[in-house]
Amino acid sequence: MADRKIVVVDDDPTALEVVAGCLQGEGYQVLTYNQGLGACELIAAERPGLLILDVVLPFVDGLEICRKVRAESAIPILMLSARTDEIDKVLGLGMGADDYLCKPFGRRELVARVKAIFRRIDELERRFAVQHAPGEVVRVGGLEIDNSARTLRVDGTAVALPAKEFDLLWFLACHQRQVFSHAQLYERLWGGGYGDVGTVAVHIKRLRDKIEPDPARPSYLKTVRGVGYKLEAN
Repeated sequence: MADRKIVVVDDDPTALEVVAGCLQGEGYQVLTYNQGLGACELIAAERPGLLILDVVLPFVDGLEICRKVRAESAIPILMLSARTDEIDKVLGLGMGADDYLCKPFGRRELVARVKAIFRRIDELERRFAVQHAPGEVVRVGGLEIDNSARTLRVDGTAVALPAKEFDLLWFLACHQRQVFSHAQLYERLWGGGYGDVGTVAVHIKRLRDKIEPDPARPSYLKTVRGVGYKLEAN
């Protein structure tokens, strides 16, 4: 089961009070922080099960925090913002946010979004536990992917992957040569819901940068035009 600790970062004291009170009433442990500076260090130290992050913050904005957290961690991120224009929404989700909620929002909607995120986490954990036994190693050409140690070697060289990139690579490696669409990958690895399937393309690009000899001409992680992606060795 996913950790139910939640970190909320927002420079509005009223918003912090409302969000914290609302979620504490549902039994969640909530930690609050009122600025962007130092938020990444707090998140790394507390290791929450969910990050709720305002877009507009002093010193370091929420989008930059989202980008930094997502580069190192797969914890779900729910973005908050008073901005309603689509560019912020696309930018936030493209950086790896799992959901996006515009201010003002109702307490019931906030609770529903949070519960939906945790349900998706629990379901994903259940699926991976059932599908893939610990200790299993899959090899695809020069890639060696160890699910137990959660490590990757490319032609014998260790390559570090953030959790979500590893999950994506592991899933595709366990289904070699099978083609999956953006939507299918998003559903299986992010649990579907409110997010943006464009998140998949971002993770695919990051993976290619790490595993491909020439990311512009992929030899492992290939695009099937008009359909989706597959993993195979040449």
